[in-house]
Amino acid sequence: MSKRTDKATETDANVSSAAPNAGEPGQEFEQKRTDTAGSDSEVDRQGAESGGDEGAGGHQDAQATEQQEPKSETADQEQAERRNHELQQRVAELEGRVVELENENSELKERYLRKQADFENYRKRMQREKEELGAYANKQLLLDLVPVIDDFERAIESAKESRDFDSFYEGVVLIEKQMTEMLERKWGLQRFESEGEEFDPQKHEAVTAEHTGEGTEPMVVEDYQKGYMLHDRVLRSAKVKVAMPAPKAEADRESDNGNGDKNGSSDAEGRGSSDSAKQ
Repeated sequence: MSKRTDKATETDANVSSAAPNAGEPGQEFEQKRTDTAGSDSEVDRQGAESGGDEGAGGHQDAQATEQQEPKSETADQEQAERRNHELQQRVAELEGRVVELENENSELKERYLRKQADFENYRKRMQREKEELGAYANKQLLLDLVPVIDDFERAIESAKESRDFDSFYEGVVLIEKQMTEMLERKWGLQRFESEGEEFDPQKHEAVTAEHTGEGTEPMVVEDYQKGYMLHDRVLRSAKVKVAMPAPKAEADRESDNGNGDKNGSSDAEGRGSSDSAKQ
């Protein structure tokens, strides 16, 4: 403000000093000075108004800032409430899942116990059936033997009345034949004869032995107890008497075997030499 006043004063001085030199009238110079002062005052008024506008703008900004602060607090509060609501929903979902898993666990546990009880009952039933099978495995065989026992009883009763030994003997032989045929036909039990056959350790059990000096192989000369085959296996070995060859016969047999081996080797060598000669 003071600078503008000094400037106006300086302007007036210049105008007053220039007026006599220019030769212009004094009234015109006075009028210009008045106009200049008026313009300076107008400038000062505009500056004051602009300063007032700036103060009003600052006041408005402060009010806007005060209004924004409550709005930001409200937004934070709403966000916190929304997050709290989401957490509550998540907790509710997890609690529901826990209840569901507990129910499923209880159901599986009950099913497991039921299966375990069923398996235990099955095991006991199988054990009982196995025992019953072992106890009654020979049921059919015994049913087949019962008629044979009936035949023996009838033969004994007939022998008591008639006292006929020949008839009794024939009846017993007939019953024995029927029984062996039945066992062979239904159960695969077959009796084999051993007398006159070559001794076989798989089928025969030598009870006694004698050196007869006959033959080159041990032979069965007497059958003390019959042997039996069940299908293709030996069920019971036959107890037999074996006739052993004489020691000389055994030596001759061994020598014959040795000569045979030598003859066989010489024949093989001869065939080999003849083949090489042909080549």
